[in-house]
Amino acid sequence: MTEHKVSPVAYSPRLTGERTDPAPLADERQALTESLDYYRRTFELKCAGLDPGQLSERAVPPSTLTLHGLVRHLTGVERWWFRIQFAGEDVPLLYYSDDDPDQDFTALDGDVGEAFSLWHAECERSREIVAASSLEQTGTRISTGEPFTLRWLMLRIIGEYARHIGQADLIRERIDGVTGE
Repeated sequence: MTEHKVSPVAYSPRLTGERTDPAPLADERQALTESLDYYRRTFELKCAGLDPGQLSERAVPPSTLTLHGLVRHLTGVERWWFRIQFAGEDVPLLYYSDDDPDQDFTALDGDVGEAFSLWHAECERSREIVAASSLEQTGTRISTGEPFTLRWLMLRIIGEYARHIGQADLIRERIDGVTGE
């Protein structure tokens, strides 16, 4: 297990209420937005109550995955897909360079609290973009030039969160034995 120089303050989730299931009777937009927010809150709950050292612990060797790395990765995912590719914003990439494409997982420098604050800000910007767009509105994949709809993007990001929440479950259980849904 890797040691990190961090303060021993536990991370406290910044949720504005309890996590609730998406409404079982909803139109498409409501179902997609509530599902994505449900997964965002679920990920945050997987990290709640751990100190920065635990959040940065590589608990499933030889994998470099950590909860800190996952929050950095998800921050980059939110920015890359919603802001850069969908909305066409000219903002820099986060935790990525051609020389070190995996730095979101491998270079755990910086404050964990700052990483969560940045993730919160990117999630909020993504919500603003979604609220201002129709599900049929398109963005363009930079790598291929192909268009995609907001509907497709939201489904893709829901899948991204679902996959990483499964990884977070395993990491969390190895760190302190906590399991959850």
